[in-house]
Amino acid sequence: MHDDQVDVTADIVATLIQEQFPHWSGKAIQLLSSTGTVHAIFRVGDDLSARFPLRLTDAAEALAVLEREAQASAELAQVSRFPVPEPVALGKPGAGYPMPWSIQTWLPGTVAFDADPSGSDAFAEDLAAFIAALRDAETRGRRFSGENRGGVLAHHDDWMAKCFEESKGLLDVPRLRQVWGHLRELPRTAADVMSHGDLIPGNVLVAGDRLSGVLDTGGFGPADPALDLVSAWHLLQPGPREVLRQTLACDDLEWERGKAWAFEQAMGVVWYYVESNPTMSRMGRRTLDRILESD
Repeated sequence: MHDDQVDVTADIVATLIQEQFPHWSGKAIQLLSSTGTVHAIFRVGDDLSARFPLRLTDAAEALAVLEREAQASAELAQVSRFPVPEPVALGKPGAGYPMPWSIQTWLPGTVAFDADPSGSDAFAEDLAAFIAALRDAETRGRRFSGENRGGVLAHHDDWMAKCFEESKGLLDVPRLRQVWGHLRELPRTAADVMSHGDLIPGNVLVAGDRLSGVLDTGGFGPADPALDLVSAWHLLQPGPREVLRQTLACDDLEWERGKAWAFEQAMGVVWYYVESNPTMSRMGRRTLDRILESD
């Protein structure tokens, strides 16, 4: 998926665990089929998963990121009303893998890419309850870090310009430029709240059209309250989408800003993953279609 991607195999994982965590040696190791774009994920036995960053970075920098993510995941687990992975251990480079890596608890379930809950009002209510619990968590004086989505929409203009250029021949770029021209102007008035930050189908577990768990919680932190509303566009059809909005009591501005963050994310994944991760690319197209149909 990435030019700087690092390869990791089940044999490498088995060696790392044997060398660094011998008490887990002998557990079955299975590479999971995943639409994820940041980590290779291996199931370790029945109750653990090992996550390996895919993109090569400085080992010290990667360790700092993993430590921040572990802290954020543990914090989210304290406030979530639904099951989430919890950090267990951090591994060191070795056995041919050049960076630190992490071990978390394993969550059973089916991701929303594979068990589509988009037409379920009950799922929308669950999703709203998850978002509301995060919003109620204390920011403890922290503010948005300035990284990725969650701050000022117009600060993403350079990235969007690249997306529009790369999307020529894939999407109706002139129309989408007009949409961004409106969305980027939406003002920010509300204070930061605690947010998951990446509520896409691959990070949501479903059982019987209900939310059964949430993955990839290492980005938990303060951000625009509208950020987690990307889920309305990535995950829901119009009826359940309105259930989510009403349950969270979103005003017009917050709702439009949530649409803007979903639009920004979708524009990026369509072209970037069109060859390497078609499922993600199709998600982006579907989200853009939902946004255009709502106007």
